[in-house]
Amino acid sequence: MSDKPSKHTIKNNPPSDKLSSEIEEQFSSLQFDLNNFLKYLTAKPGVYRMIDTNNVVIYVGKAKSLKKRVSSYFRKSDQSPKTTVMVSQIANIEILITYTESEALLLENNLIKTLKPRYNILLRDDKSYPYIFLSDQDEFPRLAFHRGGRKKKGRYFGPYPNGHSIKTSLNLLQKLFPVRQCEDSFYKNRSRACLQYQIKRCKAPCVDLVSKEEYAEDVRHTVLFLEGKSNQVIDELILAMDQAAQQLHYEKAAVHRDQIANLRRLQEKQYVSNEKGDLDIIAIEYQQGVACIQLFFIRDGLNLGNKSFFPKNARYQSISELLSAFIAQFYINSSRSDRFIPSSILVSHPFEDRLTIETILHEQSGHKVEIRDKVRGDRARWLQMAQSNAQIALMSRLSNRASVLKRFEDLQDALKMDNLPERLECFDISHSSGEATVASCVVFDQSGPLKTDYRRFNIDNITPGDDYAAMHQALTRRYRALKKATITNGEGKLPDLLIIDGGKGQVKQAREVLQALEITSVQIIGITKGEGRRAELDTLLLSETNEKVILPADSKAMHLIQHIRDEAHRFAITGHKNRRAKARKTSQLEKISGLGPKRRQLLLKQFGGLQEVTRAGVEDLAKINGISKSLAQKIYDHFHS
Repeated sequence: MSDKPSKHTIKNNPPSDKLSSEIEEQFSSLQFDLNNFLKYLTAKPGVYRMIDTNNVVIYVGKAKSLKKRVSSYFRKSDQSPKTTVMVSQIANIEILITYTESEALLLENNLIKTLKPRYNILLRDDKSYPYIFLSDQDEFPRLAFHRGGRKKKGRYFGPYPNGHSIKTSLNLLQKLFPVRQCEDSFYKNRSRACLQYQIKRCKAPCVDLVSKEEYAEDVRHTVLFLEGKSNQVIDELILAMDQAAQQLHYEKAAVHRDQIANLRRLQEKQYVSNEKGDLDIIAIEYQQGVACIQLFFIRDGLNLGNKSFFPKNARYQSISELLSAFIAQFYINSSRSDRFIPSSILVSHPFEDRLTIETILHEQSGHKVEIRDKVRGDRARWLQMAQSNAQIALMSRLSNRASVLKRFEDLQDALKMDNLPERLECFDISHSSGEATVASCVVFDQSGPLKTDYRRFNIDNITPGDDYAAMHQALTRRYRALKKATITNGEGKLPDLLIIDGGKGQVKQAREVLQALEITSVQIIGITKGEGRRAELDTLLLSETNEKVILPADSKAMHLIQHIRDEAHRFAITGHKNRRAKARKTSQLEKISGLGPKRRQLLLKQFGGLQEVTRAGVEDLAKINGISKSLAQKIYDHFHS
């Protein structure tokens, strides 16, 4: 067998007697020649891709020995239900041979991130992590919240697990060391000190109320604190307090006293130990087919907070597999520059591929990376802390899941549905007197909101303020696309229940759209606000009978419908506000085809503003250099149609 990357495909011949009877029964109708495929499969490392009848990759895996790993799917009689279902869908297997196991792991990780196969463990964490940024190149440096690529010159501290933790830290730092946090555009255009100076959270370097030396000292203390050297800062402040008191500068001494007290309190909350290194702590808890992974960020001895992850497709996976998949997807070849790789990673359980992942992270980060699960002292307590957090987060998730499931069961009873609904969709319309109309579609399943399936629709080409036409357009676009996806690749998921925020008119639009698209499996209800917008008086409208129903105020079914309705309302309003803000920031001239940036700028300069452009006639417009008679007519028509 050549060392070059190769592909192997299962061919259509009867299965071998060497396969188990269950496997033979599953594949007899598909006529796979598994025995021939496995017979010539290489024992070298590599990656395999399992493909279904629609030519869609449903699983990606890596192996130290492709022959052993791929064969295991077809020769084990005690496979998990998930594996059994997955194997029954295989129509093709492609392999790619690599030189080393490390190359296989990297390739597998890249393919999972790119293809997102439905049976792989998937980490949904595509957002960037924030930092505290210090613009130390400026004469009076600025502290700021930063998210995204680290391209600006200056120092970055973090990453922090979320925006809330970093904003809290900035707020505390502003009280401790009044380093400015205002935007440069605001700072450079001040003629007098702002409110931050009045409340003693800034020393007003913008209007020269602080010397460079004093300000630099505050910046130095800020850096020391962010580097985890709080004790050094406290020692220096104690010395400064004593000196101020000896010189009878009691107000200055009181300021240092308050700084010391605040630092001590902050230390109690944030300080972890005397260790100065950076490390991440990863703990996993698994119950009832759901996994929770807790990640704690420790930087320079400071606990910057934690984040919870709930990987998709965790059911029937071992803790070792989950940890290996999480660490690989979170750290390896991350496209984000803020994905910092610390020198130490503590994990709650041992897992496969540890040495391989350490090697890859070493090469990627440029420094040695250790992954350890057996630790003592402070590190053992941190792991226990992370494990406890994972347990609490998982129990909260499971209890919420059970609560949502109970609501679904009550909804089935309340609406007399034949089967327990698995997927709900709700639509709402938002606009301001017909301006910037946006329709929202939110989706819930038995685990709660499915935010990745949420959709917004910008509504155009209707009479402004016509909610019926807006609803008709949004529903048509949504379910036409779903029906097409269902026919094309079977990926379209229709809801069991469609909830419309509105009365008879809106429900009628939904009924007409589904009838036109020949969709008969979706039940429709409307929900209208009660008198005085009282939630207990909300009314349901059943589409099939036009019957109005008021469920009891303590009905879990009604609570579920109100929850999804309110979520649709929130999602629609957010989209409407964003669209309206964007429209108001856009010049009317930008809507005229053939009128580029230079010509727009020329028009505004020549006429002294947009208002004068709107008043100008065709001949006046055509006098401007670069504006032809036809373009002038187009501009005039735009403002006078």
